[in-house]
Amino acid sequence: MSGLVANSITQGMFNANLIDFVTGRKDGKYVAGADGSYRITIPELLGVSGSGGFGGTYYQTNLSEVLMKNFKANWVQIGMGVILIPVAANVIQKVIRKPVILPANRMLKSIGLKDIKV
Repeated sequence: MSGLVANSITQGMFNANLIDFVTGRKDGKYVAGADGSYRITIPELLGVSGSGGFGGTYYQTNLSEVLMKNFKANWVQIGMGVILIPVAANVIQKVIRKPVILPANRMLKSIGLKDIKV
């Protein structure tokens, strides 16, 4: 669940999914710094980008302007991800608790794995 919330935030604020945000890749290619005006990755933020670098292909002059533009364009998506993903996870957990989770925990306990729970 945490990964989904983090992905929602990085997608909204940085225009890159969580994996691409961390690696600097887009469609399997390393393109940090040369992948669009409003797409930011960690390699760009750390200054280890390939061609372009932060600011090289950006219309805005600083990070805060790019982040504000992305936030204004994607605030609904970010809000839905941050609020609805945990709510949906709690509802799903409550629905599958009796038919799936409790029997699985009992089975794990019966075979001697008392510290592991689903």
